[in-house]
Amino acid sequence: MTKKEYLGQAYRIDQRINSKIEQIASLRILAAKATSTLGSEPVSGTRNVHRMEDVICRIADLETEINQDIDALVDFKQEMMGVIKAVSNLEYQTLLELRFLCFKTWEQIAVAMDYSIQHIYRLRDKAVKEITLPAKDDRKC
Repeated sequence: MTKKEYLGQAYRIDQRINSKIEQIASLRILAAKATSTLGSEPVSGTRNVHRMEDVICRIADLETEINQDIDALVDFKQEMMGVIKAVSNLEYQTLLELRFLCFKTWEQIAVAMDYSIQHIYRLRDKAVKEITLPAKDDRKC
């Protein structure tokens, strides 16, 4: 695994969490849907109760997955903080934290640090070279 792949893992976990949150919102909308027909025709009165139960179970399963992903993200970010703190240059640390822990774009980082985007890219390349990845046995993700 390259250094950039390692650093990008937190963002990917965060994307998975957001995707699952969107799925839950969609399932909740589905579960809340109730249709009624107004008319003089008698209605059979049978409802698919199991469908509602399936939706509720799926929501509960996704919420459990989200909690597990959040735990993994917190653990991984802690590990990454250690990796970033091991970089001796404070400017590099700030850049790495803004990008890989706060998920800021390079443009946002350039504005925050008051540098041109080209300079940010140069700093990024130097900062990534300074990173020492943890041993495979020590990795949490």
